[in-house]
Amino acid sequence: RYEEREDFAAVMQPFFRNTLLPLDINGKPDLSFFAADCFHFSVRGYAEMAMALWNNMLEPVGEKQTYNNFTHDRSKLKCPDPDKPFLSTLRNSGFGNPDLNLGDTEASVPYWAVIVAAVAGVLVGSF
Repeated sequence: RYEEREDFAAVMQPFFRNTLLPLDINGKPDLSFFAADCFHFSVRGYAEMAMALWNNMLEPVGEKQTYNNFTHDRSKLKCPDPDKPFLSTLRNSGFGNPDLNLGDTEASVPYWAVIVAAVAGVLVGSF
């Protein structure tokens, strides 16, 4: 849907696809990664997910890690490559069409329609 856009990209980050439940030294679920309700993540769990998401955003499409190993190790946090100091998208990962000319494309929604919709939403919400 967004492949032909040069100003926007949507990229699936699969870091959680093949993740297994973190285990403690006894082989039981490590509850330190979960909140008191055992459903949501704790601060430690969110930190692990944030690191995995950050790493996924820097990895090229087609080479993204699909699991999180829950090591709580800050050294696994990746830094941007000086040769590619940007978030990886389909286009800049080499999957885009280099012959595509986006110079003559037109916006699908006129800019004034967004303004009118926003103002109408504020008015309706205030009433």
